[in-house]
Amino acid sequence: MFEVILLATALSMDALAVSIGLGAKRTAAVRPLALKAGIIFGLFQALMPLIGYLAGAGFLPYIEQIDHWIAFSLLALIGGKMVYASFSEEIGSDIALVTNRVMLLLAIATSIDALAAGFTLTLFELAPMVSILLIGVTTFLFSFAGIYIGHTTGTFLESKAELLGGLILIAIGIKVLVEHVGRF
Repeated sequence: MFEVILLATALSMDALAVSIGLGAKRTAAVRPLALKAGIIFGLFQALMPLIGYLAGAGFLPYIEQIDHWIAFSLLALIGGKMVYASFSEEIGSDIALVTNRVMLLLAIATSIDALAAGFTLTLFELAPMVSILLIGVTTFLFSFAGIYIGHTTGTFLESKAELLGGLILIAIGIKVLVEHVGRF
């Protein structure tokens, strides 16, 4: 269960970083934006790993011998991308008006990595649907809080959330590999 909580936290960091950026740009009516971000980001962060899990479960019999290497590769790649992005200037996008279309595009963009992570859910002891629900709820909470954090502190914590999420995903990937290979 601990691994799934870490996975949910790491996957939520993209949405948290974007929410901080959105909150920093918000001048009024923070609560509606926080609810909107939480619901939309949480829904997409739950939907994408479900799709990834269903696709991965279909391939599991064919890749069972190397599933740990695939999980490690996906998590390390996603984590590395997040770490790299945390040092990039492009985290804070200049979005002045948060329309439903913009929010939908942001939700898709922040949840693509969750699609790939969904393939790894077959390796955890917790039921996949519980894991998916936990990912969605965690993302809702982080996104909701991110709007308020950004509104209060500005974009200062935006890149730090991205960096933390990337490092957690890489650590989970290494743990999966070590547990299945037995030694490194």
